[in-house]
Amino acid sequence: MRVLIINTSERVGGAAVAASRLMRALQNSGVNVKMLVRDKQTQETNVVKLERNRLMVWNFIWERIVIWRANRFKRNNLFAVDIANTGTDITILPEFQQADVIHLHWINQGMLSLQNIRKILTSGKPVVWTMHDMWPCTGICHHARECNRYQEECHHCPYIYAGGSKKDLSTRVFRKKKALYQTAPITFITCSRWLKERAESSALLTGQTVFSIPNPINTNLFAPRNKQEARTKCGLPQDKKLILFGSVKITDKRKGIDYLIESCKQLIAEHPDLKNSLGIVVFGRQSYQLESLLPFPVYPLDYVSDERDLVNIYNSVDLFVTPSLEENLPNTIMEAMACGIPCVGFQVGGIPEMIDHLHNGYVARYKEAADFANGIYWALTQSDYASLSEQAVRKVLAHYSEKIIAKKHIDVYNKITRKHA
Repeated sequence: MRVLIINTSERVGGAAVAASRLMRALQNSGVNVKMLVRDKQTQETNVVKLERNRLMVWNFIWERIVIWRANRFKRNNLFAVDIANTGTDITILPEFQQADVIHLHWINQGMLSLQNIRKILTSGKPVVWTMHDMWPCTGICHHARECNRYQEECHHCPYIYAGGSKKDLSTRVFRKKKALYQTAPITFITCSRWLKERAESSALLTGQTVFSIPNPINTNLFAPRNKQEARTKCGLPQDKKLILFGSVKITDKRKGIDYLIESCKQLIAEHPDLKNSLGIVVFGRQSYQLESLLPFPVYPLDYVSDERDLVNIYNSVDLFVTPSLEENLPNTIMEAMACGIPCVGFQVGGIPEMIDHLHNGYVARYKEAADFANGIYWALTQSDYASLSEQAVRKVLAHYSEKIIAKKHIDVYNKITRKHA
């Protein structure tokens, strides 16, 4: 069986990391798999890069211009939505023609247009589409938040200036997607049960098959290591308890930085003794900006893409926190837990599926900084911390290991190829 995975980027972003890991997991299970990307970051031979040209750059710019115009020339939410009006025809590529299964992942920002997807569907090849956010089941947004109009038909989009209108950009794209999905059956995969529920409630996916399969992780690489040695490699102090917070861009409001700041302020107010015994490790772009915003010593690290460096960072800390306000199935939580690090996160998206409350971490009430602070203190002061750590590793081994996730995907591939035979 030959599988072609398609994603905009090879390594940048959570969807890219997940798609790359799935490729490796499938390879290790004997599947002939390649990955097609617009943006390639490694020398991996099985990753094929689209030939870069001026049209590709213009595709990206033109899509933003259309969104900007619909938004009354406001920059607000310019990258929170996508309309897939531009892209590249990949059906002419030999990698596409040789594949038995086409597996779409995150294909936005000029990678594939709706018309390109239509050509993929009319090619007659079975198509799987892994949803890393809500975009395939909404008009234009990646996260619908409190809006549920996608359950009937998108309109008055909250991401459009002044709340959109009855037939705004979200309505027009919604109708195009609805017509597109009737072209041929698509097998959708969501990375979390939370997203599966939302996908199945969408009017766009009526009659479509939706499975829930989490992302895989290499549990041989992401595993518990010696904490003292890890701290030495990362240049971190040995005499403090350390909390880790990480994101591609630290100042991204969706990642909940304001709630982390407020939680830390409450921690220091209620437990002033933590002032000299607790530190915050931050990795990601603009991490240095947190040095003046948090009441604890901050150890900023740049954005980290090398997985071996990530393993050392996770193993050097005592707790991973993610105050994110929008999530599907965060790779960071999976990575931390695989290294035996308990996690604290809000009750949003797929996070409650990963963190078992008071068992391997703490799930705080959504947008409640006080409860988030309680979770941090609870995890750091547990007398049986070793048990928390052990349960975190067990959860990953049982649910997210490469072998388990690869088999689930292979089962789906076999099922849909038999239908197309």
